Amino acid sequence: MNLKNILNNFLWRKEEKYDFTLCQSKNSNNANYIDDQLNLPENMFNSLSDNINIIKSRFNSMINTDIIIREFYININQRKIKAFIIFIDGMVDLNLVNNYILKPLMLNTTNNSENKILKESNKKNNKFTRSKKIFLEQSISNTLLPQNNIKKQRSFSEIISSINSGDCALFIDSLPFAFDLDVKGFKQRSISTPNNEVIIKGPQEAFVENLRTNTSMLRRIINNENLIIENVNIGKITKTKCAICYMRNIANDDLIAEVKYRINNLEIDSLLASGQLEQLIANENYIGIPEIISTERPDKTTKYLLQGRVIVIVNGCPYSIIMPGLFIDFMSSPEDSNIKPYFANFLRLIRLLSLTITLLLPGIYVAITNFHQEILPTELLNSILSARQSVPFPVIFEILIMEISFELIREAGVRVPSPVGPTIGIVGALVLGQAAVSANIVSPILIIIVALTGIASFAIPDFSFGFHLRIFRFAFIVLGYIAGFLGIGIGIFVYISNLCSIKSFGVSYLVPYAPKEDSNKNGYIIPPIWKQEFRANYLSTKRKEAQEKISMKWRYK
Repeated sequence: MNLKNILNNFLWRKEEKYDFTLCQSKNSNNANYIDDQLNLPENMFNSLSDNINIIKSRFNSMINTDIIIREFYININQRKIKAFIIFIDGMVDLNLVNNYILKPLMLNTTNNSENKILKESNKKNNKFTRSKKIFLEQSISNTLLPQNNIKKQRSFSEIISSINSGDCALFIDSLPFAFDLDVKGFKQRSISTPNNEVIIKGPQEAFVENLRTNTSMLRRIINNENLIIENVNIGKITKTKCAICYMRNIANDDLIAEVKYRINNLEIDSLLASGQLEQLIANENYIGIPEIISTERPDKTTKYLLQGRVIVIVNGCPYSIIMPGLFIDFMSSPEDSNIKPYFANFLRLIRLLSLTITLLLPGIYVAITNFHQEILPTELLNSILSARQSVPFPVIFEILIMEISFELIREAGVRVPSPVGPTIGIVGALVLGQAAVSANIVSPILIIIVALTGIASFAIPDFSFGFHLRIFRFAFIVLGYIAGFLGIGIGIFVYISNLCSIKSFGVSYLVPYAPKEDSNKNGYIIPPIWKQEFRANYLSTKRKEAQEKISMKWRYK
């Protein structure tokens, strides 16, 4: 028997295959299955035991290790009253919980003198009552809790939402409500410089992931009571907090109502970033051009707020979205208002040139090479033909190889760690370009075209708009290969026609140029700042004047 066991240990045996299959739940068709199983009541009970059982069931306190429930007694007039607090570890400031909630409630007591003071104050206000519940409530809220933000919540859903957002809830026996105590203390990133919208002359601070920090930055810059910040929760599961910001005395009421209507009519489970909200509330267009501005800069956000636009900030995302977004906005930079108008307008013209190069240059090269060689000087044409003699592929294949390779290098430079990213971009472009020319896969002139197109795409201030141009560049390459300048002309006609038909929150996308409207000197070419006396007409703001007709009164007596 022992010999048999020894042989079995050395002999090969076929192992049994462990096969796991994810079976469909019987209740998978019921979207509210979890909520139905818990059967959450609407309002709280007088009994502390009933409330704590529901809270423990809702938060799965037997499984979740970060859910802290602390039961204790409160001493009031020599009576011990049961109570408990609940909070999420890591989202609250434990020093505030220990020293300003538990310590006053457990160690301090209300005496008879305090009782008389409460009764006398109630008599003066004609609110005297002998109810112990009212006395207990006033004793706790007015005497024992030194908190600056206390709310009474009677609904289980509201208090659960507050706990999930980082508050501490206090439940007391015989009271049919809970005290919502703001003791948030989770770690967050400090304010730093912008990473994706770097400017030379301007404020060097950017939004962070905390909603209240972002709104406080706007408050600090604007410093006016007409700035309205309304909170709204989005998502049935995440209940993400969002802030709708606008200037009450400037923004158009219809624009404010439209933004609120779209946000309040979103039926989704979760919202994690402002980019998702941007897709959910923007109108769909066939060419995928952005209609909402996204920025990480508070100064840029403030500038649009004072123009009469509506801003939405999503908790957990360091970007704000601005409505409406127009063509001239995506081609502008916050630095334009901080430098002299001559320099700013020169840079804006450079950006228009970069837009044309990014969108049309590769397609024009393909069209000239295939159909319109006669428009080139003879020497340049001979140079291009001699460079292409040893290339075995058609021009469309060459340019698609190089454009796709350039996009691959760009994406790789973004995804790799930051110290290596610029190196990969530079070395990859040099090595691939030189190797492709040496191997007679592409011509040297094509390397120049692709490099110039890539450099021009980096001059577009807005990332979303630049990405749109990069995608449509391939469409114009195909049109130029099929029909030359005729195909590119048809493509430009269809493209501009689509731009003219787009409206962003009721405002035409190409305004003030198509349709032609009086922009009050708020068009793409900007005048000196002392001439910017009025806000744009196309926003229909309540307050038309932005400054006095003579703003520099020091020049005139």
